[in-house]
Parts: sequence; structure tokens; C-alpha cells
Amino acid sequence: MYIVVEGEDPGFDIFVNGQAVARNEDALERLAKRLGVKPLLEFFSADENSMALLMEQGIANPDWASHLPQPQWYEAPDGLATVCALIESLTVEPAALGAEAEPVLVELREYERVLRKTSGYGLHWHVAVSWR
Repeated sequence: MYIVVEGEDPGFDIFVNGQAVARNEDALERLAKRLGVKPLLEFFSADENSMALLMEQGIANPDWASHLPQPQWYEAPDGLATVCALIESLTVEPAALGAEAEPVLVELREYERVLRKTSGYGLHWHVAVSWR
């Protein structure tokens, strides 16, 4: 799971690993709901670039690309609310994810860094998924 920021080049590094977050998405979704914040996958949107990547990986059907809705963009502070709540909860109670807590926290902090910059630039974002 990675972050896509609105526009061609936001002017800052948007790389997040997202592999540990993706592996633990079910548990993170339950935790987010328990904390009263939107789960990360509720910020998902597919766009032409992510579909092109999926087709390159042999996962997507080329017919899908012609039927894609316009990408959905979300406010960075909304994503920050989710990410910060998850970080706080997992910092206090890492046993919620067991051995996966530390790798997930590292990645959530990457998400936080990108979303803070995204918010500072007044840009929008969404989550995309790669199955590679």
C-alpha cells in the first residue's frame, strides 16, 4: 500500500514502503474502527497510473482501465488523523500486532511524514495498492 499525491510532482519524496501495513491491513482496519477513525483502505482510489502498474505486473485486466472512475482525492489531515491514532495506539499497546508492530510503526511513521508534507503543501492524496 502506497501513497499517491495529487499532481505530477508534489516537490517532495512521497515514498512509503507499505508492505507491513498491507500484510496487517485487516488488523489495522479493526483497530482503526475501534479507535473511531477511518481505516486506511477507505482512502483507496485507483487511477490510470496504478492500473498501468497492475497491468505491467500482469494482475489487472486491460479492459478495467477504460472503465475507471475519476480518482478520488482525500484531505491530508483526514489521513493524518487515522495514521496518528494508529501510531499512538500501537506505541502504547504493541502486542496488538505482536512481532509485526515494529515494522508497521516504521511504515506508519513514513505515512505520517508524507501526509504532513502533503497537508503543508495543501495537496490531496489517496492510497493505492501494488500486489508485487
